[in-house]
Amino acid sequence: MKIHEYQAKQLFKANDIPVPEGYMAEKSEAALDYAEKLGYPCVIKAQVHAGGRGKAGGVKLAKNKDEAIEAIDSILGMNLVSKQTGPEGKEVRKLLIEQGLKIASELYLAIITDRERECPVIIASTEGGMEIEEVAEKDPNLIHKVFIHPVTGISGFHIREVANKLNLTKPQQKNFSKFLVNLFKLYQLKDASMVEINPLIITETDEIIALDAKVDFDDNALAKHKDIADLRDEFEEEPLEVAASKFDLNYIKLDGSIGCMVNGAGLAMATMDIIKVYGGEPANFLDVGGGTSEDRVKEAFNILLSDKNVKAVFVNIFGGIVRTDLVATGIVNAIKGIEVKVPIVIRLVGTNEEEGRRIIEESGLNFIAETDLPKAAQKVVSLVKGE
Repeated sequence: MKIHEYQAKQLFKANDIPVPEGYMAEKSEAALDYAEKLGYPCVIKAQVHAGGRGKAGGVKLAKNKDEAIEAIDSILGMNLVSKQTGPEGKEVRKLLIEQGLKIASELYLAIITDRERECPVIIASTEGGMEIEEVAEKDPNLIHKVFIHPVTGISGFHIREVANKLNLTKPQQKNFSKFLVNLFKLYQLKDASMVEINPLIITETDEIIALDAKVDFDDNALAKHKDIADLRDEFEEEPLEVAASKFDLNYIKLDGSIGCMVNGAGLAMATMDIIKVYGGEPANFLDVGGGTSEDRVKEAFNILLSDKNVKAVFVNIFGGIVRTDLVATGIVNAIKGIEVKVPIVIRLVGTNEEEGRRIIEESGLNFIAETDLPKAAQKVVSLVKGE
C-alpha cells in the first residue's frame, strides 16, 4: 500500500525523524493561509501516488504571496503526468505546503526489502535529488548498498559504513546516526516494504532532514496496523484493483487486451507469459486463489469485463484444491447476469474437470473450451487479432 508524502512525513515526525514544517491542504484558500503562516520562501507540492512530480510541474518554490497564489492555482486540480503516472496522469486533489530550507547538500537514502537475500538493505548515494534509476545506469559506483540481518538488526558499523559512503563530517555523522536508527525502526515496526528519501538534505548547520518522503507498506501486514490501513487513499488507486481487494482477489491492471482469470500466482504468471509468446498482451494479473468459491469467481468475472480494454477473456484453471465444476458454475452465473461482447476461452483441468466442462458445454453460452494450454493461448490471441 502506498501513502502520500504528507502522511509519510507525519509518520516520520512521530518517530523523531526530522522533516520540514508543513501542512496539507485540499482548498486553495487553506493552502494560501498555510503559506502565509510558514512565511517565504515556501514550497507548494502536489500530493499524488507517483514520482517525477517536479519535472511534471507539480512542485514549485514560492518566494512571495503572489508566487504562492500562482503555484497553488496551477497545481491544485491539475492533471499531473509523469513517467510513473502513465499518459493518463493523476488529478491533484491535495497539496503539501512546506517551509523553504537552505540546503548545503542533497543525498539519497532508502531502505527496502531485498527479496533475493531475504533481508533489509540500505541504499545510499551522494547524488540526491536525481532519479536514482538514472544514477544507477550512468554510474553504478555511486549507488551503495548495506545489507542488514533481519534478526540482529542495524548496528553502529552499518551506520558508519553508510555515513562514510555519503562523505559525512563528524558533526553530520552524529545527527545521521540518530536519523538512520529511527528510520530503520519505523521501517521494521510498521512492516514497510520501502522507505525512500530523495533528497535527504544537509543544512548549513549540519542538520539532517528528510526533504521528501515515500513509504510503501506490505499489504499482507496491514491487519496488524489499523493506523496505517486508515491512511489508504482509494482515489489514488486503480478502481478495478480497489473493487478486487474488497473480495480478496489478487488483481493488477495491465495495458493489454486479454483478460486473464487464473487460480494460483505461479500459473497466472505462466499464463501471461504464454499469451505474450503467441503475440498477445495480458490486460491484467488476476489470481482468484487456490481455494476459491463460486461467488469469488463471479465477482472476478465482473471485474474482468468491466475493463474496457479487454477484447477477449482467457480462463485458465487448474483444479487442485479448487473444484473446476465450482469455477464453471461461477462463470456461467456471472455471464447470465451481464451482457458479454467479447469471446471467452476456457481451460479447465484437474479436480472434477469432466463435470466442469459439462457445465460449460451445456450452458448454452458462447464459450470456447480447450484443454491444451498452448492451443488455448493461441486461440485467445487469434481472436483478439481477428484471425
